[in-house]
Amino acid sequence: MLKAFRHLPAFPYLCTCMCRKTLLYIWLLGMLMPLQAFCQLDLTNRSTVYGTFGLTGATNREFNELLSSKGLSPTRNGYMNFGLGFQTRYNDFLVGFELFQNVGQYATFNDFRINQRSTRFYANVGYALTEEGRFQFLHYLSLGAGFLNFQMLRDTPRETFGHFLDQPQQGFILRDGDIHRGTSALTGFLTEIGFQASYDFFIPGRGEMLEVITRFGYAFSPFENSWEMAGMSFNNLMSGAFFRMGLGLTLPDQNFFYKDATLGVYFLYGPNFTAPEALNEALEGAGLQPVANRANNFGMRIMGESKQFLYAIDIYNSGHSGTANASSTHTLNFARMYLSGGRKFFEWKNFELGGLLGLGYANLRYTLLAQQRPDFPVLFEEPFHDGYVRTSGLAVKPETSFLYGIPLTKSQLFNVVVGVNVGFELPIGSFDLLDVPMGSYVRSPYAQLVIGLRP
Repeated sequence: MLKAFRHLPAFPYLCTCMCRKTLLYIWLLGMLMPLQAFCQLDLTNRSTVYGTFGLTGATNREFNELLSSKGLSPTRNGYMNFGLGFQTRYNDFLVGFELFQNVGQYATFNDFRINQRSTRFYANVGYALTEEGRFQFLHYLSLGAGFLNFQMLRDTPRETFGHFLDQPQQGFILRDGDIHRGTSALTGFLTEIGFQASYDFFIPGRGEMLEVITRFGYAFSPFENSWEMAGMSFNNLMSGAFFRMGLGLTLPDQNFFYKDATLGVYFLYGPNFTAPEALNEALEGAGLQPVANRANNFGMRIMGESKQFLYAIDIYNSGHSGTANASSTHTLNFARMYLSGGRKFFEWKNFELGGLLGLGYANLRYTLLAQQRPDFPVLFEEPFHDGYVRTSGLAVKPETSFLYGIPLTKSQLFNVVVGVNVGFELPIGSFDLLDVPMGSYVRSPYAQLVIGLRP
């Protein structure tokens, strides 16, 4: 009977929608099964922090069709995933958060480099298909939002920032959910359905265990044309089968006495008390409007404690934006990743005071974007509209953390943690955007509000 419909133009689209909806329905029905986990009297939990690396198969279908129509080779399929995540298991029920940076493979056309990058943030829920033990097999669903950057740029050497502003056009940069303006700009509705297999290995002399992880499944954007830029759909770039491997540090509760060790995820928001004064002076000298002085600063932290010793991974994103002139907008983005260690100095009831010292990598990028661009295919033939300059380096940050845990269940299965962080970021070396010194911008005190989940 289906043969009669295969020649209809909408048939592939209907099949795709039906398959995606069927996958979601199957998963939601399966989620009803593990709810009995909360009815068990013997509650168990384990928390895990992990990093993953993998590949996702995806094609940039419409852009490749454009290249084919011009007799050019298509871009290569797939992109690499770099992920950081937190997961906690209560009996057979799972909840977690993940952050991914995805990098596509470069393609060249004349002197241009074509590539895409994306960032995704997911909240995960799922259930275990095996009993608690060293081997685990899990099934999960991820829901989240993201950012997509697709660009075709020519590498144009610049000697000074003024030279860049005189002729900033290197090609075109298309962004949806522009995280360079701030984390709150993330957009879209993204999903993943996947499976995870893991095995724990003992660490000599430690209660924590090393977890080796394998993940596979399918990622997709359920709404058609939700990633459309310059008249072209990039929805296929946000979909595809994936395979990932990784390592994690896991805390099975049977290895610890109460409060000997914890691992939690925290979300941070607050200002860095600094402004890009040197950059704004250079912009105003060139007849452009300054970027906003106040940054939109968000962060995520995964922090563990083992017998008063603290360790953490922090990721921060600060974004300034504004209108440069009648035809352009601009952004200043400051992204950092820190590895931190420290001590808990004091604990009384649910109140905690601790200190951390972090060493991290920071990336600073200024982008000048045209407000008006033609759509494809004209944009491919007339690409000169946008440009950017960037710098990167190392930074350190000492920090003091004040936290208060609020138990949400009588059994104290997990706490919601609120608090305040105060600290100071210091650059190691110079952070210069060509000849514009940005060290004074990186060097700044900060204060952050904290809310988190800690089993």
